Amino acid sequence: MLTGAQPAKKIDDYRGLIVWQKAVRLVVDSYNLAKNLPRSEIYGLTSQIRRAAVSIPANIAEGHGRKHTGDYIHHLSMANGSLKELETHFFICQELGFLTELQIGPLLERSTEIGRMLTSLIHQLRLRQG
Repeated sequence: MLTGAQPAKKIDDYRGLIVWQKAVRLVVDSYNLAKNLPRSEIYGLTSQIRRAAVSIPANIAEGHGRKHTGDYIHHLSMANGSLKELETHFFICQELGFLTELQIGPLLERSTEIGRMLTSLIHQLRLRQG
């Protein structure tokens, strides 16, 4: 441990995780952005965006509730996969002309931040796991 470093504080409730809070905010913003898609995409990209977005905080929460660290890491990895899926849907929407770079840019920036946070949390859990 580095001099002056504090041990990581255990968070007993997933709602206290900043990464979960940011992921929930991303869900809300993704839903709002998906409202701009054509009606013809209600069962296509709109549905896929919503599903992928919701999976991110849901997997963080589910993993946090598991008894074994390996299960937690697995669910965080699934959340990260859903995050990459969501980013891909945004890029596809842009390529199809449904959304602009200006519309998706802020969500992609937050997605990158959430991805870094998930990677860091996974790393910390692996270190703790030994």
